[in-house]
Amino acid sequence: MVSAPTVIAFYLPQFQPTPYNDAWWGPGFTEWTHVAAARPLFRGHAQPRLPGELGFYDLRLPETRAAQADLATSYGVDCFCYWHYWFGGTRLLNETFDDVLASAEPGIKFCLGWANEPWTAVWAGRPDHILIPQTYPGAADDRAHFDRVEPAFHDPRYLRVDGRPVFYVYRPLSHPYLPEFVRRWNHYATESGLPGVFFVAETSLDSLDTCSPTQRQALESVDALVGLNWYRATTVGYRSVHLRRGPLRGSYARTAAEFPYSVRGARLSFPCVLTGWDDTPRKGRRGIVLTNRTSELFGVQLANALTRLREQAADPALLFVKSWNEWAEGNVLEPDRTTGRADLATLATAAGHTNGKFGAPSTR
Repeated sequence: MVSAPTVIAFYLPQFQPTPYNDAWWGPGFTEWTHVAAARPLFRGHAQPRLPGELGFYDLRLPETRAAQADLATSYGVDCFCYWHYWFGGTRLLNETFDDVLASAEPGIKFCLGWANEPWTAVWAGRPDHILIPQTYPGAADDRAHFDRVEPAFHDPRYLRVDGRPVFYVYRPLSHPYLPEFVRRWNHYATESGLPGVFFVAETSLDSLDTCSPTQRQALESVDALVGLNWYRATTVGYRSVHLRRGPLRGSYARTAAEFPYSVRGARLSFPCVLTGWDDTPRKGRRGIVLTNRTSELFGVQLANALTRLREQAADPALLFVKSWNEWAEGNVLEPDRTTGRADLATLATAAGHTNGKFGAPSTR
C-alpha cells in the first residue's frame, strides 16, 4: 500500500540581515525590502502583497520560527526544505538553519535543497553582473561540502527515505560532474554511519527521451526527479507585452490545469505544486505574473498531484509545494492580508489533514 503523502514546502531563509546582503544591497536588506516596495504595474495587479498574521518577521527570532512551524504542521505541511547556498566553499544565508539545528527547535521535519546557481544582480536590472559565482572545484570541495551538512543529516528531524537523508538539487544539469558528486556523497554518508543519501533533483524536462546522453546520465544518477517547468504551462497563455510596458502575464488557471506533471522515463518522479508566481517585487516590469490566482485553482493542482502519486504508486509519496515563504516571487503558503489562511486550508483539505488544530479560513 502506498503511504500517505509527505508534504514538503520550500523555505527561503532570507528574512534577516546578513553581511553579504548588507554589502550588496545596503544595510538591513532582507526579502521584505522588495516586498514592501512593490507597486501595481497593470490594472488589477495585486501588489504589494503583504504578510498576514505572521507580519514582517525576522528569522533571527526563535518565536518567529516556532510560529511558522506551528502554522505549517497544523495545516498538513510535514517538512520544510530549507534552501541551502554553497558556492565552492562559501556558505550564504545559513544563519537561520544553523540556529534551527543548534537549538533543536522547531520540531518540524526538514531537509536541505542546494540552490546551485550563481547569485547575480538581476534584482537591480543587471542579470549579467555576478555577485558570487557557482563553482564546482572537485573532490576536495565535495568533501568539505558534505562535512558541512553532515551534522544536519544525523539530526532526528531530518527527512529520510529508507534511512537516507533527502537532499534536493535545484539545477542538476548545471553541475558538471553530478554522477561523481552523487557517488562521492553516498560514500561519505556510509562512512558516517548512514545508508546513503536520497538525492532528488529538479528538472524542467518532461521526458528523459529529450535529453542528450550526458544529461540523461546526470538525471539518472539521482534517486528521484521533480518536474517543475511552469513556464511551459503558461507560454501559450502569455500576452505579447513589450518589456517597456511589461510585466509578461500568464494564466494561473492554465498552470493549475497543466500542473503538476511526471517526468517520463524517470524511475521515480514526485509532483510539485505552485502556489502562484509574481516576481515583480524583484524584477519590476521585467517580471512575470500568473494572473487571477485563487485558492480553488491551487486545490486543482493538489488534486492532480495526489492523483498522480496514486497512479504511479510512488513509495515514498513526496509532494513538494513551491513555496512556504518566497514572497518576492509570489509563491507563498503563509497567510497574506487578503486571503488569510485560505491556501493552507485548501492544502489541509486535499491532504486529508484533520487533526482539529485549525479553524475556518481567515480573511484577515
